[in-house]
Amino acid sequence: MKHSVYYKFLLGYILFGLISILVINMLSTRRVTQTVTADAAQSVYDKGNVILNRYFNNDFSSLTTNPEIAKDLQNASALLNCRLWITDTNGRIVYDTNNIKINEVISDFDITDFGNKYYMVGDFYGNFDNETLSVAIPIVGNFKTEGYMIFHRGTDIIKERTNEVLKTIYWTFFIVYDLSLIILLIFTFVVYIPLRKISHASKEFAKGNLTYEGLASFTNEDEIGNLGMSLNYMARKLNSLEEDQKKFIGNVSHDFRSPLTSIKGYVEAMKDGTIPPEMQGKYLDIVLFETERLTKLTKSLLTLNAWDNKSNRLDLTEFNLYEMIKPIINSFEGKCEKKHITIDLILGSKDYYVSADRGKIEQVIYNLLDNAIKFSHNDSSIQLDIHDKNDKIFISVKDTGIGIPKESISKIWDRFYKTDLSRGKDKTGTGLGLSITKEIINAHDENINVISTEGVGTEFIFTLKKVKAPK
Repeated sequence: MKHSVYYKFLLGYILFGLISILVINMLSTRRVTQTVTADAAQSVYDKGNVILNRYFNNDFSSLTTNPEIAKDLQNASALLNCRLWITDTNGRIVYDTNNIKINEVISDFDITDFGNKYYMVGDFYGNFDNETLSVAIPIVGNFKTEGYMIFHRGTDIIKERTNEVLKTIYWTFFIVYDLSLIILLIFTFVVYIPLRKISHASKEFAKGNLTYEGLASFTNEDEIGNLGMSLNYMARKLNSLEEDQKKFIGNVSHDFRSPLTSIKGYVEAMKDGTIPPEMQGKYLDIVLFETERLTKLTKSLLTLNAWDNKSNRLDLTEFNLYEMIKPIINSFEGKCEKKHITIDLILGSKDYYVSADRGKIEQVIYNLLDNAIKFSHNDSSIQLDIHDKNDKIFISVKDTGIGIPKESISKIWDRFYKTDLSRGKDKTGTGLGLSITKEIINAHDENINVISTEGVGTEFIFTLKKVKAPK
């Protein structure tokens, strides 16, 4: 459980939050501090320029000697919450609003230390104990720099503004981070819980519980929903196959047991003398009949097994249907005479050529005609109709026999299946003929259908690919 996708996703979510806080702390704090400091310096610089333009009249000395100007400068700096120094170009302080540093020379003063930012943050060459924002404005008179107005301001307000902005950023992040929990909830209900159900269902199926209904609620048409429905469908098909397999084995056992029991009984009776020698010929014919029936059943099972294993390949050739069908019809002459049945061959042309496995198609037509004769009434007729449409040839075998019950039509292709109506008439059949027929037609990528009405008759129709007649 601790290594599940959900917990990995949850751990990733938590790590994302922690890493985001660290990144915000490292990048945002520095960036916000720089921005707030630059804004504060720009504000002082702009207001300082207003003061300078108001009181400076190209006479540097008037800024420091005129008492009225000095008083106004002191009031203006108080409004800016700044301490104002006026220095000459050498760094000598000629005016200080606090009257403390007048005539002192700023040690190591160099205006180039300000760079292109016109301000600096620090102790200003060791003159202040606390961190201070110092903004320098050049005093230009007669086209030359005569000195500087330097405003000093504590950084407390800068820190306050920085903290306010950072607080807004952090609150915004936490709100977004909390809202992103919705994604986690969506992931939980849309991905994690369905995957847990699929995982549990897979284990149940692996245990053999193919009737497990834990995936019945999967109806969404997304990838996970399709996966769940596919697994559910697979389980139903496997369950159906398992039932079909049991039924198949039961049918095989029954169809093998009956003739074997008959053979064993007659052989034992002949061996112990129960059947006298003069009667043995009759019962040997019965044994031979049952043996042939077993041979036919075995051959059919091997044929179906070959189709199941995909090892039965088609030998495709182009041939004339009429030339192939005539010998098949002739082979049923004896059976038809016994029941006074006629086979009517209806052809639109004698030049219907198809591309197919000739031997397999012969087997299909033989099976369909054999069934039609078995289940037709005496003194009736069977129609074998061949016609074309576009690039297909349609072959139809139609009888007027007992028909197939409506509820049995979908089952006639199942192996060993026999309708109740056919059991009394089909003594030699294995119940595999139609299964083999459908496998052959499907292997050709063609279709076979049946139309039947109980007591009226049955018609089987299948298609083959039409080709041009050779010149």
